[in-house]
Amino acid sequence: MAHPSWNESYASGQLPWDTGQPEPLLVDFVASRRVQPCAALEIGAGTGTNAIWLAERGFDVLGVDVSTVAVAKAQEKLGARALRCRFAAGDFLADPPPVGPFEFAFDRGCFHMFDEPSERERFAANVAAALAPGGLWLSLIGSTEGPPRDSGPPRRTAREVLLAIEPALEIVDLRSAGFYNHGATAWLCLSRKRTEPAQPSTRHG
Repeated sequence: MAHPSWNESYASGQLPWDTGQPEPLLVDFVASRRVQPCAALEIGAGTGTNAIWLAERGFDVLGVDVSTVAVAKAQEKLGARALRCRFAAGDFLADPPPVGPFEFAFDRGCFHMFDEPSERERFAANVAAALAPGGLWLSLIGSTEGPPRDSGPPRRTAREVLLAIEPALEIVDLRSAGFYNHGATAWLCLSRKRTEPAQPSTRHG
């Protein structure tokens, strides 16, 4: 489901979600060494800030975005720098998953844009298809926690997040966080591609 105004938004420069700084929660996660430099995928890469930051730290990054204008801006930002970083336009739900496998995937506010549960389930399944076994997906998702607001990221409940991601991936961590420079609450969700399928519930007598 492509948002009809993404190209218009990027062309106009009205980008409240684009801080121009790498996402602090991503910075902290990389600094924690829970992920090492590897083949990485950023979904909804926008103007490329996070993808380029990862590449500067040794990751081999593909950034994808539905907006061709955003991709052009990201490529311009990258310029002729000798980094393992590239950008491509594509609809993450409608197109085949990017060719991997990737050991790490990241999205800041892309997964939560889809209102239908089936779309979020397909998003998670496509992430799983792109990841190598044991690969990690870090997602920053608008949360139903916090005070009322009339603007900002879509809100998703923890239950909605869990139902969409399982059983395609294993939930490793789900905790409260916040969007940098935005004042909106978030879920920070870390998932892992399963090396074995999820097992059915059992009842022992």
